Amino acid sequence: MSDDAATLDAAAAAAIARGAASEMFSTLGAHPIGKRWALRAWVPGAETVTAVARDGGAEIARLAPGPAPDFFAAALPARPAPWRFRATRGDAVWMVDDPYQYGPVLGAQDEHYIAEGSHLRLWKRLGAHPMIHEGADGVSFAVWAPGARRVSVVGDFNGWDGRRHVMRPRGTTGVWEIFVPGLTEGATYKYEIRAQDGRVLPLKADPVGFGAEHPPATASVVRDLRGRAWGDAAWMESRAERQRVDAPISVYEVHLPSWRRAPGGRPLSYHELAEQLVPYVKEMGFTHIETLPVSEYPFDGSWGYQPVGLYAPTIRHGTPGEFRDFVEACH
Repeated sequence: MSDDAATLDAAAAAAIARGAASEMFSTLGAHPIGKRWALRAWVPGAETVTAVARDGGAEIARLAPGPAPDFFAAALPARPAPWRFRATRGDAVWMVDDPYQYGPVLGAQDEHYIAEGSHLRLWKRLGAHPMIHEGADGVSFAVWAPGARRVSVVGDFNGWDGRRHVMRPRGTTGVWEIFVPGLTEGATYKYEIRAQDGRVLPLKADPVGFGAEHPPATASVVRDLRGRAWGDAAWMESRAERQRVDAPISVYEVHLPSWRRAPGGRPLSYHELAEQLVPYVKEMGFTHIETLPVSEYPFDGSWGYQPVGLYAPTIRHGTPGEFRDFVEACH
């Protein structure tokens, strides 16, 4: 098989270039053709593309230009080891992590329970999760978008271009997923959805995201929730005793952004609330704190009663990790 035989046909290339391809895992990346393998790439703006080993950078193959600008392909004797693409244009050189070489993150059991509507740990499967997948560091994205023709994750990492990271549909569940190598905590993102009638809808924040930009910005933010154990085991063990039906309870209800302001008028951070609010409530004789909604919300005037991110504590006071510190201080 020659490099020409490994290339995409012109129609498939054109669909990818105009953002009409419903998925790209079946076309880009490495695919067996007869006894050989075709390695295909779409790298907008590149004049040359070379596949190099993900570990060590050794050259695997130089890809030949395809049937349309920005498309490249090579015929290989076997599936290559994990790879990256080195692209050039004039004197410019940049590296491209290929998401289409990675298999699914969600398993068959996830697919079954999601389709059945009985998955009890959806927040661990949907949303954005930093992880090591098939030996690569990156972020797994998954979102429920039933009825969509195409779903992409977009962000600063791909120029908000919905053609770059087209997600994989998972059967009839309505879930779309992709693993993006190289991404880390703090990356901003949204989802681009193409409807069945071909319309590209306004970009959507992640309904199961764990972080968001500070309003009025509206993008979701990747947050890494791994590697931190809770330190309130003693409180948890004694909770039942303190909350028995005949135990005294005195609740202090508080709107965190307006309870007290820092110099300059900004809201207190979660750490500052832990240092100031918790001692005040204890001194006043209250046993419990009830906060007005802390899930992420766009409009300050709603006091949090118009949430858009039920899994993301509002960034107005800090990160999810800092919110956890506040909760532990309360305990």
